[in-house]
Amino acid sequence: MSSTPLRIGAVLFERFELLDVFGPLEMFGVLPDRFELSLIGPQMGPVASSQGPRAHADYAYADAPPVDIVLVPGGIGRVQAIVDRAFLDWLAGYCATSQYVTSVCTGSALLAAASLLDGYRATSNKRAFDWVREHGPRVEWVPEARWVVDRNRWTSSGVAAGIDMALALTAHLFDTDLAQRVADNTEYEWHVDPHWDPFAALHGLV
Repeated sequence: MSSTPLRIGAVLFERFELLDVFGPLEMFGVLPDRFELSLIGPQMGPVASSQGPRAHADYAYADAPPVDIVLVPGGIGRVQAIVDRAFLDWLAGYCATSQYVTSVCTGSALLAAASLLDGYRATSNKRAFDWVREHGPRVEWVPEARWVVDRNRWTSSGVAAGIDMALALTAHLFDTDLAQRVADNTEYEWHVDPHWDPFAALHGLV
C-alpha cells in the first residue's frame, strides 16, 4: 500500500446538506494515514449549509488541486447548482482526473446534469427520486438501493446512507475489517448490504 494518503475533495455549494458531507468525512477522517480531506467551494472561505452553519472551504473551485476521490453532496442548494452551467462544466472537468467519483443523496443529480453518470447505474434520495431522474435521462437509476457501485462511480441514497457508502468504499480500497473498525470506533451500526433500502418502499418506488 502506498504511504501517501488518498486525497478526498468534498464539493460544497451554497446550502449543501451537512450530513451528506460530514457523515462520510467523519468515517474517512478516522484514518488520517489513509485519507487526506479537503473542502472545495465557490470560493475559499465560508460556505453556508442548508441547516445554517457554514463550512470553511479550503480551496475555491478554480484553484482546487486534483484529488483521488471526489464527493458531491445534495442539499436544497442543488436547485440553483443544477442550472449553473459554469459549475457543472467545472465539476465535469474536475471529476475527469479523479480515480473515484462519489455522491450522497441528490448529489447524484448534479453528477448526472454534468454528464458524469451517462451510461452508469446510480441511485439517490428516494424522496426526491423523480426530480433526480429528470436530470439524468441517460442514467440507469436504481430505485431500491442503499448505495450503487458502477465501475468508479459510487452513489448513495439519502443523507445518512452516505456513511454506509463511505465505509463500503473504505472496505473496497483497503479491507472490510478496517472499515468495520471505523464503524465500531464511531459507534455506528454499518448497513453492509447495499440492497438494504426500506425507504424505496416508503416513498412508493417499489
